[in-house]
Amino acid sequence: MTHRQAVAGMLLVTFLWSIAGAVTRHLEAARSFEVTFWRSFVNALALLAALGWMRGPRGLLRALRSGGWPLWASGLCWSVMFTAFMLAIMLTTVANVLVTMAAAPLLAALFSRVLLRHQLPWRTWGAIVVAGVGIAWMFGQALVAGGASVSGTLVAMLVPVAGAANWTLMQHLAERHAGNVPDMLPAVLIGALISSAVTLPLSLPMAATGHDLALLALLGVVQLAIPCLIAVRIAAVLPAAEMGLLGLLEVLLGVLWAWWFAGEQPGAATLAGGALVLAALAANEVLGLWKRRF
Repeated sequence: MTHRQAVAGMLLVTFLWSIAGAVTRHLEAARSFEVTFWRSFVNALALLAALGWMRGPRGLLRALRSGGWPLWASGLCWSVMFTAFMLAIMLTTVANVLVTMAAAPLLAALFSRVLLRHQLPWRTWGAIVVAGVGIAWMFGQALVAGGASVSGTLVAMLVPVAGAANWTLMQHLAERHAGNVPDMLPAVLIGALISSAVTLPLSLPMAATGHDLALLALLGVVQLAIPCLIAVRIAAVLPAAEMGLLGLLEVLLGVLWAWWFAGEQPGAATLAGGALVLAALAANEVLGLWKRRF
């Protein structure tokens, strides 16, 4: 895969990831934990088929047995991300969730400083502060408004925290194994299985219609399984900073799709807080790329 192909692939990944909010808003009867269960369950089936085809049933079982605690810790992080994302989408606006999730790269940098003793440049510290102000502003306005937006924002915060923990674990493994990170793709499957197992009893009695099941199957395969597999492949080609910068498009596209196709116009607080978060992220990544090139 060339650099240009990797960039095009990452653009496809962000597009596929970004459709979740708009699609969810067209559900008829499925709610909360049921939505999470069906999306994670279909995702698990798709990943099981894909990984079984890529590695063979024995190879997949061998990877699951030999992965050790890092594989299962990563799987737990994936399960939190899968579960919290859909619950948050059902509790607050798509824009609130996506902007909150955008803080994951900066949280990962902070975790790596605390847990791995990595030195952070001043630009990253500044980005963390600015992004923190943006999210605090959004949360403060949610507190003033009250209702489900507060709980939705709190649940959405679990996504970047789990994502940052997962990325920090990947960094630790890369350092420990001299850059040769063990095969962690089965962790995505573990996460989907845990998410579906935990949310199944909370989903009963189920109310999803055939229309809902079709949309949730679309999310499980097209919005989750396929882009996750592509992203893992791209990560071997694109630098993390460039992936992070391209990944910001998910926030912009996701908000636009929810606005255009579901009539969910973002509020002023979300736009203001989101602008701070995205500006901090973009500035940090662009300055990082500029410094490495010049």
